Amino acid sequence: MFERISKTTAGARTAIADGLRRVADRIAGSGSEVLGEKANLLAEYVTSMPSPQNAVDSVPGWNMVLPPEAGATGGTGYYFCDPRIEWAISQHGSLAGATVLELGPLEASHTYMLHRQGAALIDAVEANRLAFLRCLIVKELVGLPNAKFHLGDFVKWIENTPTHYDMIVGSGVLYHLQDPINFIEMLSRKTNSLYLWTHFLDDAAMPEDDRRRTVFVGGVETIRHRDLDIRIIRRSYHNAWTNATFCGGLSDNHMWIYRDDLLKLLGACGFDDVRIAHEDHQHPNGPAFSVYARRASV
Repeated sequence: MFERISKTTAGARTAIADGLRRVADRIAGSGSEVLGEKANLLAEYVTSMPSPQNAVDSVPGWNMVLPPEAGATGGTGYYFCDPRIEWAISQHGSLAGATVLELGPLEASHTYMLHRQGAALIDAVEANRLAFLRCLIVKELVGLPNAKFHLGDFVKWIENTPTHYDMIVGSGVLYHLQDPINFIEMLSRKTNSLYLWTHFLDDAAMPEDDRRRTVFVGGVETIRHRDLDIRIIRRSYHNAWTNATFCGGLSDNHMWIYRDDLLKLLGACGFDDVRIAHEDHQHPNGPAFSVYARRASV
């Protein structure tokens, strides 16, 4: 009996020894793969003095200049003092104590502006993982305690969150959506005050021979909604998502709405006070404008 146990124990020891030798062989000889993995993991450590710039450099793809108090360098676009958002706030009035839904915060520049105006709660919903991380870094560097960043699809947020917001801000999002028509419908049930900066289609501003139309796929489609004929056209990103700075939507199959049809749709959804600013027919990506829409009767 003792002999059988001894033999079993010896066999186990041999198996363990063989396993250890195989591990040692991987490390010493064919173990370059293991060493490579270790090297990659060690590369994730930062050995310099902790700094705001270390935090910014940890995530690639920055588009926007950071506010001065961040103490770090990000991208090149000055959006933390964006005149479009300043205009939107001036149309809405005081945000002190207000609840705001921000769609696609990207790098929290507009969140920063809304927060500085005294918003009590900003739900900022971002679908891009890298952009979400950049927002969290900005929140840490400049301090945005009233802002909550949520990672995911803001369309699903609107569909599943019961909150009715004092204001919804969507700068650069409408033209990235697959179904912008029903999206406007959903927004109209969540707020009485809406700001959009968006590209639009207009045949006079961007005629058929305009080079900016080469990104469109197929012809103009007409959708019947609320007794309106709303014209839309499909657009492609043409592989722009291969760059870390990509800030488009979730799908390559996205739609642009004709300018006048968008304004009619807003009116049909109950926004009886619609104001326009920053209209730019020469924008390199296509005509664009700011729209502030509210229910004046509420």
